[in-house]
Amino acid sequence: MKNSFSYVDTLHLAREQRKNPTEAEKVLWERLRNRKLGGFKFRRQHVVRDWIADFYCSDARLIVEVDGGVHWEEPQSQKDQNRDYELSARGYRVVRVGNEEVISNTDVVCARILDVVYEEVWKQMR
Repeated sequence: MKNSFSYVDTLHLAREQRKNPTEAEKVLWERLRNRKLGGFKFRRQHVVRDWIADFYCSDARLIVEVDGGVHWEEPQSQKDQNRDYELSARGYRVVRVGNEEVISNTDVVCARILDVVYEEVWKQMR
């Protein structure tokens, strides 16, 4: 989520969002927290530049966004594409997964995230 708030306001908003996760975010967080996925550290509702990422892995510079239906419709889908482009240009990788996908195929989503983490970490090592 990009905003026109100060950094302190953005941190406050991120804290508020941590208190009210969606059901899909709760499910995925249980699989990512405490280095459960491949031993990698993930943060939730983490401020990255001007945005709040649903989940962030600093080892891989990976942002994972869990999207509801509004993200698949205009104008939000265009905003998301612009955001992803800006983040990619700054060296971040963005993976988007749908709420339903997380809830119904958690293992598949986690495997996909872990594959991307390994790919990004491998790139950094070369």
